[in-house]
Amino acid sequence: MRNITVAVDEETHRLARIRAAELDTSVSALVRGYLRGLARGDRAATGAKAIQETEAERRKRLLGEAIDDITGNGGGLRVGANTPREALYDRSALR
Repeated sequence: MRNITVAVDEETHRLARIRAAELDTSVSALVRGYLRGLARGDRAATGAKAIQETEAERRKRLLGEAIDDITGNGGGLRVGANTPREALYDRSALR
């Protein structure tokens, strides 16, 4: 998937975020839907049908975001992030 950077004014950005929240989606999904409709030659590309994600697209997006978050944080499997064995069994520290 390719990334596109788009600059918009503050008010447009605020309204787009509100609308995306109302549709339980993201601004990126709204733009993606618009561009898909535009690329298909859909005259109603700006209509609600063009901007709404399907449930499958939404799940795929959310899964991708979760995987990106996990891999971006090293997957939580860094050796340095683990608690040393001695600290796990230090009973005096628990009192």
